[in-house]
Amino acid sequence: MPLPNGSGGCKRARTTSNEPWLWYRRCMTSHSIASDAVPGTIRHVAIVGAGFSGTLLAINLLRHDGPAATLIERGDAAGLGVAYGTRQSDHLLNVRAANMSAFPDQPDHFVRWFGQRDTPLGGADFVPRALYGTYLRETLAAAQAASPDRLTVIDGEAVGVDGATVLLRDGGRVAADAVVLAVGNLAPQVPPGLGGIADRPAYVGNPWAAGATAGLTDDDTVLLIGTGLTMVDVVLTLEAQGFGGRIVALSRRGLLPHRHASATPPAQPLTERPRPPLSELVRTVRARGRAIGWRSAIDELRPFTQGIWAAADPVERRRFLRHVRPWWDIHRHRLAPAVADRIDAMVASGRLTLLAGKSCDAKEADDGGVILEWRPRGEDALRHIHATRVISCIGPQGDVARTDDPLLSALVAAGRIRPDSEHLGIDVERTGRVLRVDGASDERLFAIGPMTRGAFWEIVAVPDLRRQVWDVARYLSNAHWVGGEGL
Repeated sequence: MPLPNGSGGCKRARTTSNEPWLWYRRCMTSHSIASDAVPGTIRHVAIVGAGFSGTLLAINLLRHDGPAATLIERGDAAGLGVAYGTRQSDHLLNVRAANMSAFPDQPDHFVRWFGQRDTPLGGADFVPRALYGTYLRETLAAAQAASPDRLTVIDGEAVGVDGATVLLRDGGRVAADAVVLAVGNLAPQVPPGLGGIADRPAYVGNPWAAGATAGLTDDDTVLLIGTGLTMVDVVLTLEAQGFGGRIVALSRRGLLPHRHASATPPAQPLTERPRPPLSELVRTVRARGRAIGWRSAIDELRPFTQGIWAAADPVERRRFLRHVRPWWDIHRHRLAPAVADRIDAMVASGRLTLLAGKSCDAKEADDGGVILEWRPRGEDALRHIHATRVISCIGPQGDVARTDDPLLSALVAAGRIRPDSEHLGIDVERTGRVLRVDGASDERLFAIGPMTRGAFWEIVAVPDLRRQVWDVARYLSNAHWVGGEGL
């Protein structure tokens, strides 16, 4: 499929609509970035990270006739990242195919791409993540083929940024007019209580590391810390490898992500953003859930979630993260039905045990395994688990003040970036420009993707990321004064 052209602008040459009123409405209702002028002239953008966000930003810069781009990727292949780099066929997307287009102005782009293949695809299907990785790579290749002089992809690890020049570990330098950090999710931090075994062979801190699940026998017990989506992926990997031993998953509440299911759109959906405080929002969602079903009640918040988060004060945000976030995550980030069926079957058969409690301490066992001391939720007495291997599945690290990532550590030390107030990621403006340690925005340094969750909260799924990337690409292309994604 050829690279799609940008559309949806107020310049008539860029709109595909023959209806003047629709063209006008598109301009007037756009929620893309407005009014902030791009400083100076940007002819070249260096993008650090070629996962979904970085790859899509490079493509959109070409679509919007923007500056040339250089994608810098330290991994094996540009266009994949952790999420879509898996080769396992049962690692499925958690979003229906109909909502997985890379381009907000062409919502059926992914479905049409799939239509060129042998296997038919319905919009409600949940396809393998590896296949979606192929889609991204082919879309990137098409963009590079169409504009070989404007898009460069290089292998290298960025370790610093001097002005707008990216410094590479091998001594190379990539000079640009602006730098965009698209570093994706950072590796998980060590779970509470497990510091004593963090350097032992039986502990795996990165569930995506090569060999994380290798070398196990059916007599072994694998302990997974965390019961969210990462845990599900690791369980599926163990099952695919034929592991017949015991799997135990422990988290504070022992909550498992809910499944996707058919949800009928409400006859009268929300038309405006619910107002703060967040405590009132919880009551509103519960009431809507009773009326239209909880899935529909959650889904209808999608257009408003970032605005709700932005309107909440720091006290409300911290209260939400402390008390509501686990429940939000399992309702909002759901499992494909086929995956949920397999997890349910493993729990029912006893192959997978879910525990609710707190890890307190851990030590190496005489046999090289781990003995974990933990406290069940609501109890005072401690219990123990003997495991051959412990794998952290608690989710990514977000606090840039604590990360050991060389690039982010260097930028923090230089005062170029700072953590957001909730320490979820990098502090940014709505334009994507990072905020320096003194609170001033950096005109040459931007951040996109999950590491901007402190500003936007809902910025981990494709529908939210493609909107952010679209906006930032238009901003860097000095095209943000025209309309948005189309209607």
